[in-house]
Amino acid sequence: MYFSQNRARPAQPSTPTLTASSDRNGICNTTAGVLAGAVFVGMLLLPLLASAHGPTRQKVTESIDIDAPPTDVWALIGEFAGADQWMPMITASSSDTGNEPGAIRTLVLDGGAEVIELLKKHDDEKMSFSYRIPDKTHDVAILPVSNYSSTLSVTASKGGSTVTWKGAFYRGYPNNDPPPELNDEAAVTAVSGLYQVSLANLKAIAESP
Repeated sequence: MYFSQNRARPAQPSTPTLTASSDRNGICNTTAGVLAGAVFVGMLLLPLLASAHGPTRQKVTESIDIDAPPTDVWALIGEFAGADQWMPMITASSSDTGNEPGAIRTLVLDGGAEVIELLKKHDDEKMSFSYRIPDKTHDVAILPVSNYSSTLSVTASKGGSTVTWKGAFYRGYPNNDPPPELNDEAAVTAVSGLYQVSLANLKAIAESP
């Protein structure tokens, strides 16, 4: 509450004064207004910030159960150079140093296009191998991805085997506003389709009499 410091002076015409309570209320109201304005501006900017953000890493995992022993299935897919034995879109496959880490695999697709892949690690005991596609040799018109890496593995399951294929990658267009054929959805759809078709073909081969 406000008090005058000189009581002997004649009374002066009263003028409005702010109490401590009204000061606080004014400050609170001002602060609330500023915060509300900031929230509103943030909501307006959020879509812009989201669209300005670069591509995010995508992941795909596909698996299939096969009525065959794990060792038999691994014998079909375990050779890094043997992709043409079970991937129906591959007409030829070769590796410059077999299953050694660092080996370069060349896949020839139906039509003559080539995909170059690099072996990261290979483990016959664990029945798995990992590889990647070097961006400098990759044509996104073949597979609309970049910075692609993948792991293929075979594990025992009840009555047979389970083959799991995992991939992680970015879309083929690294900047904002990608064309439809190089956006996240196109990348995920292409990789999922590749895995599903190849695994289904592997199952048919492994389970054939």
